[in-house]
Amino acid sequence: MLKLVFATNNKNKIKEINVLLTNSIKLLSLKDIGCIENIPETADTIEGNAIQKAEYIYKNYGYNCFADDTGLEIEALNGEPGVYSARYAGEQKNSEENMNKVLEKLKDKSNRNARFKTVIALIIDGKLTCFEGIIEGEITEDKSGLEGFGYDPIFKPKGYGKTFSEMSMTEKNNISHRGKAINKLIKHLKIYVC
Repeated sequence: MLKLVFATNNKNKIKEINVLLTNSIKLLSLKDIGCIENIPETADTIEGNAIQKAEYIYKNYGYNCFADDTGLEIEALNGEPGVYSARYAGEQKNSEENMNKVLEKLKDKSNRNARFKTVIALIIDGKLTCFEGIIEGEITEDKSGLEGFGYDPIFKPKGYGKTFSEMSMTEKNNISHRGKAINKLIKHLKIYVC
């Protein structure tokens, strides 16, 4: 069995990814390996942050691992919040405040095109591989739905009449940025678990 650390404390992300993994991969959280410090995320790109987090775990804890970083990129806001998505409204990382800031900034804008981008950085035996997932969509005018997390209540994927928050986890995983990146990761991991 391949043991892999997912460099996150976000229970929602862990739950979302565990559903997609095979039984031959045991997913460990940061808590499971006793990592309680804040891992640096100081890169100026989504990919850079994912790599920085994975390298931190591999170098300091010696585990094969992967880390992800996700950003919401809004066309009318020149790609904001992007790499600052989690802390867009401040260091407290409050999803409600982040969404309110986005809705406020888009108040008078007709262009509501946006995309979610996830990059996963995987390190196995010192070898780094990155996987990317993107989903296009738009920002709604109001929050809608109870599922998911982050910006899910205001993001409606292209070709769908509802937000990520109005979808079941399975439905979201089938089309989401993270789902796409994870599927690429899982396909790649098969070479290690066969």
